[in-house]
Amino acid sequence: MPQPIPTARTDEIAKFDALAARWWDPSGPMAPLHRMNPLRTGWIGRRLAAAEGRAGTDLSGLSVLDIGCGAGLASEALARMGAAVTGLDAAPAALAAARAHAGAEGLSIDYREGMPEELAAEGRRFDAVVALEVIEHVADRPAFLAALAGLVKPGGLVFLSTLNRTPRSFLLAKVGAEYILRLLPRGTHDWKMFVTPAELGAEARRAGLRVTDIAGMSPVRGGRDWRESRDVSVNYITAMRRD
Repeated sequence: MPQPIPTARTDEIAKFDALAARWWDPSGPMAPLHRMNPLRTGWIGRRLAAAEGRAGTDLSGLSVLDIGCGAGLASEALARMGAAVTGLDAAPAALAAARAHAGAEGLSIDYREGMPEELAAEGRRFDAVVALEVIEHVADRPAFLAALAGLVKPGGLVFLSTLNRTPRSFLLAKVGAEYILRLLPRGTHDWKMFVTPAELGAEARRAGLRVTDIAGMSPVRGGRDWRESRDVSVNYITAMRRD
């Protein structure tokens, strides 16, 4: 049997594992994700609930896989909506922080160490798969998207958020966020790994996924909050359906 193509980069795993101790510090190096998280998870929750004919963000009984979960920011938010969440990451220290925090919050989340292609090879399938700010860090985008498609049930939804590769994103998300405003640790992102919506849509189609929705994510109040917008030139989030 052919072995799955590895999608994770060891340097990226080490980079985020080193941040594990401060992942849940809302003023720490993950502060932008803390501020963005209500928008991301709310957007996902409403669309996933609507796909099931439900109101609001009622995800009770739905199985959701959070790929690249880190210390569990999105996993916990989705679990609070009622989803049965599995969090997957290749960074052991981040997962240890995730398990400790979920335990302290009384949340039951199945955190697993590994990569999506490994889980797909086991035959696991979920109602929805989530990968937030992950695809711009992987070694092989087509293989990563193929693994995501293999992990969601037919008719299920895949949600991704990422960064567009534009001059504006280079100035704001790379130079501004890492070197001028120091909102993120230097070296967090490689602008060349950012992906345009057109690239993502084409690669998703080849993996058997069809884009059904897309929105920009824009900071407001100096980045203290985030709102949904039509501007996808920097941060954006998308929903895809496996046909």
